[in-house]
Amino acid sequence: MTRASPFLAASLAISMAVTVQPASPAEAPFEPGLMRLAEVLGSLHFLRNLCGEKGDHWRLEMEKLLETENPDPNRRARFIASFNRGYRSFSGTYTQCTPSATEAIARYMKEGETLSRDIASRYGN
Repeated sequence: MTRASPFLAASLAISMAVTVQPASPAEAPFEPGLMRLAEVLGSLHFLRNLCGEKGDHWRLEMEKLLETENPDPNRRARFIASFNRGYRSFSGTYTQCTPSATEAIARYMKEGETLSRDIASRYGN
């Protein structure tokens, strides 16, 4: 009878001690679109306020999205991170409303509308 090598014994002990984590559920096909929509809402929240629209309209739209989705804590954190990424992407660039900021607003409004419509028509009830 041969004796097992110390490496093999250690490997076996480690593999028996490691717990198997359940596979994470597959990401829904509409998830990237929703995350992008959250980012667009964050961008609009910054830009529209910068260019004279006072209030929390776009943040409230984000809250409606969260309420509708009712995500688990990890997914909720991803939505919020996307919103904040959109906000920060422009807050580091613009300190006043400029023609390019106004153009960005127009583009993000169009993109947000397209995302909303596409997600609802493809995956809505």
